[in-house]
Amino acid sequence: MQHRLINTVEGKLLLVGLLLAIVLLGTIIFCGFTDFETARTLVLVFIAHSIGGRAAGIGLCILQDLGTFSTIFYNFYLEFLIVCFTYAVFVLSATQYLRVEWLTRIMENIGFKALKNKEKIERFGWLGIFFFVMAPLPVTGPVVGSIIGYMLRLSLLKNFSATFSGTLTAIILWFQFFDFLEDRFHMIQYIFAFIVFLVLIVNFKKIKRFVQAITRKAGSINKPDL
Repeated sequence: MQHRLINTVEGKLLLVGLLLAIVLLGTIIFCGFTDFETARTLVLVFIAHSIGGRAAGIGLCILQDLGTFSTIFYNFYLEFLIVCFTYAVFVLSATQYLRVEWLTRIMENIGFKALKNKEKIERFGWLGIFFFVMAPLPVTGPVVGSIIGYMLRLSLLKNFSATFSGTLTAIILWFQFFDFLEDRFHMIQYIFAFIVFLVLIVNFKKIKRFVQAITRKAGSINKPDL
């Protein structure tokens, strides 16, 4: 099965995602010894992207003065990593290559979100995916956009070109918006705080379930054997 898995497109995407994650982890560890503030920012931005807070991640980079290229590159890198990993796991779960219960539940939730938006985007094809991913709304984003592309049976090239074009465009627009506010009105702190609050509210149930799962697991580990 392992041999067959690595020969699939999704298996190769999963491998790419894992390699990108290793590079990211190595970079964070290196920065932890050389520049702790940068390492902390890299971790916080990753967490923001993991719960769908693209704007929050960009705002954190600007507050840390990472620079234009570094901010755009790092945020795009994270989106690319997350999409490669999530898309691969979703398809492999749907085709029964992967049978991990907790992963399956997460993928079913993502699939449900994608299915709700599928009909709205289907008529527009590539452009529909592009604008869906680019839109600054809580339910949009590259992960759900790429899954919708899979459901629409777009080729991987069309799907990912639309997904990542929309992602890069959104990142640049968010950066320009935040940079404009910071240069002229010094308001980015307040806008950033509002965005973080909004992200937490939108993902409150998801965060609560995650914390409860960790708590239950820790409790079962610490529970003495009778």
